[in-house]
Amino acid sequence: MKLIVGLGNPGVRYERTRHNTGFMALNLITNDDNSQNWQNRFESLIKFGNIEQKKVIFLKPSTYMNLSGISVQKVLNFYKIRTENTIVFHDDIDLPLGAVKLKEGGGHAGHNGLRSISKEVGESYLRVRIGVGRPKEEVVSNYVLSDFSDSDITILNQSLLKCCLGIQFLVKNKNEDCRTIFSKN
Repeated sequence: MKLIVGLGNPGVRYERTRHNTGFMALNLITNDDNSQNWQNRFESLIKFGNIEQKKVIFLKPSTYMNLSGISVQKVLNFYKIRTENTIVFHDDIDLPLGAVKLKEGGGHAGHNGLRSISKEVGESYLRVRIGVGRPKEEVVSNYVLSDFSDSDITILNQSLLKCCLGIQFLVKNKNEDCRTIFSKN
């Protein structure tokens, strides 16, 4: 079984923000952005599914970004899933808008959601970094909590489509096959 996590903040206020890119990816992968179709458990919204004939759990933490690791740890422990079988989709300001890169393990690079997950479960999970660009003059926290413009959403949607294509390979543990979809880093 795989745990597929999308990072973001709960609530209508944050739906179109850069920090909710992980939630957006899961909504597209599951073809379901209606929270009423998700179960409210483990301080998160979860949904069960199958990808490539493998059971998966989709998770959107409800704890806000800075405490995402709490939900991840609860699900991993309850379902006895190894950290290595976790895939996390998240925004990344160090990548330009439109870029998607795969990263195995490593540090959090200042991302508070990753910091929380690493603190709770370790660093040996797979990350799908979705570029949102770096602010030119704006404070980073204000930037990631601001809405995408309509033109940015058009570019972001192309990144999210890459995530939909790549998840099939990632669930089958064929990370190298993702080179054609994601850039490796």
